[in-house]
Amino acid sequence: MKEAINSIHLAYDDHGAGLPVIFLHAFPLNRGMWAQELNSLLDDGNYRAIALDWRGFGESETTAGRVSMDQLAQDLAGLMDHLGIQEAVLCGLSMGGYVAFAFYRAFPERVRGLILADTQPYADTEEAKQRRETVAKLAESDGTTAIANLQIPNLLSETGRNQKPEVVRAVEHMINTATPQGIAAAARGMALRADSTDLLEHIACPVLVIAGEQDAITPPGMAQEYTSKIPGGQFIMIQQAGHLSNLEQPDSFIYILRSFLATLR
Repeated sequence: MKEAINSIHLAYDDHGAGLPVIFLHAFPLNRGMWAQELNSLLDDGNYRAIALDWRGFGESETTAGRVSMDQLAQDLAGLMDHLGIQEAVLCGLSMGGYVAFAFYRAFPERVRGLILADTQPYADTEEAKQRRETVAKLAESDGTTAIANLQIPNLLSETGRNQKPEVVRAVEHMINTATPQGIAAAARGMALRADSTDLLEHIACPVLVIAGEQDAITPPGMAQEYTSKIPGGQFIMIQQAGHLSNLEQPDSFIYILRSFLATLR
């Protein structure tokens, strides 16, 4: 489905009825990364499962220039308004987690729970900002195939890359459905995102933090450390998984997801 939200057409899936759970995809993928989670919750029968494509990714329209995490949070709020959802559980992985933090800062009363997977609350260092700009320029000059070649070794563990070629192909396909402009806009937006560590001690909803054992971008130690600052925060590590833990170990991720959601109904 597509809908005009904040003057741009955003693509999304919306299935089932019950507690709303909204899945926020990673950079530079799309909502397809959550297909197994949506199907699992639909089979459960107790959840309304939703996933959307950010601007410039999947089937959503592209915005020129930089796209901030705050803008994506506003897009999420606009979609919730359109769907008649006042409060939802947010499940964000990597960049999706950055948007979840931005959304909680702006709309804490609309968050029933947070699932923060392979993400972090910290702002980019100067070195990280330079890497984002390199990614943005590479997308603009060489296109999505170059981005896939650059990103996949960081997104998937060595084991996943070697033993799960179907996952590698799926990630490549999702990256290639993005637009170079969308990738560049989001990379530059992530570089300038606010530091969210000040939010941690004030988060009032239930929080689950997930990290892949072999995640080189947001290592489990980092995730466990910031979880300790969230009142009542839970931390779980998924074995034999890299940054895209839900794609490398979907059964484990879904079991953890459903166990957490069952406590919120």
